[in-house]
Amino acid sequence: MPDMLVKLYDLPEVEGRASYEGRTGVTIRRAIAPEKHVVSEWVGAHFGKGWVSECEVAFARSPITCLIAVENGKLLGFACYDATVKGFFGPTGVDEHERGRGIGKMLLLYALDYMKQDGYGYAVIGGAGPVDFYAKTTGATVIEGSVPGVYKGMLS
Repeated sequence: MPDMLVKLYDLPEVEGRASYEGRTGVTIRRAIAPEKHVVSEWVGAHFGKGWVSECEVAFARSPITCLIAVENGKLLGFACYDATVKGFFGPTGVDEHERGRGIGKMLLLYALDYMKQDGYGYAVIGGAGPVDFYAKTTGATVIEGSVPGVYKGMLS
């Protein structure tokens, strides 16, 4: 899967958090330290150990660079940035039973907005799976020659 480049200075307008929560009942927010074990276990159960490692790095940053989507006390999805490499978005995932509700899109846009606020002009989506989704949602473009990129020689 190729990496993709996003111009953070050219992101689409994103619905405000309060408006999104009022409309959908889903809260998207930065995770907090006491939730690390809950988020890590959930990520492991849904997406595997590799993503747990990246998620735990995001929890080690200050501020924490892991966002979560929650509804009625239930974790629905997550998105990290600055985990594998500074300036990278990912990993991210939504519970397969909750897909199609726009949760992944909002996690992506809010995380990219945090990156913009942190002073980044661009973000790299590392090992982008749904290339068409990222292109449509953010205008991201494929970085030619980026496979395997920073993941070259990774132990698994």
